[in-house]
Amino acid sequence: MDGSEVPVEILRLAEAFVFASAEPVTSTTLRPLLPEHLDPDGVLAALQLHCADRGVILVETGGAWSFRTAPDLAAPLRAALTETRRLPRVAMETLVAIALHQPVTRAEIEQIRGVALGQATMDALLETGMIQPWGRKEVQGWPTLWATTPRFLAQFGLRSLRDLPGSHLPRFSLVAQAGGERQQGILEELPEPAAGGAARPRSGQSA
Repeated sequence: MDGSEVPVEILRLAEAFVFASAEPVTSTTLRPLLPEHLDPDGVLAALQLHCADRGVILVETGGAWSFRTAPDLAAPLRAALTETRRLPRVAMETLVAIALHQPVTRAEIEQIRGVALGQATMDALLETGMIQPWGRKEVQGWPTLWATTPRFLAQFGLRSLRDLPGSHLPRFSLVAQAGGERQQGILEELPEPAAGGAARPRSGQSA
């Protein structure tokens, strides 16, 4: 389904819904707004094509859709806008460890990185909305398991966790190399956040 097959008023409705939504839009959340004969996935794909040449484009990450700045405009925008505060390196290393090995406990993160993990680092990552508790591991003490959220994918422009550098490595394969060349390489290969940070569901706000 392309833009010519979707009525203009439906494209406008879908565009307004994605723009106004506080969270990235899925086909399930869009479905109630559409006539029964229209497929929400097709409407979103048509809207993506409709917006392809604009300064703000529609992007799918993790099965959900949101508006983002066009990649070719990132450089000039960075010169004019204040970039989102970067996470400290220890927080980035922790985030990568969680993303590659999730669900993972705090003790396992410390084993992967080879150093103790401060609560302040976990608190900083929780504040970003990029990690979340994922139940508890059935071992002594029932420690909390941690995993990334859809916002992690959106923040770095990843369609899925399979696009993360190093995701092909076996689970816990970084234990012996934490802090070494492989860990350094993954951090360097991680895509830069889009200009202004994550997707912007509301005008003037960064998610």
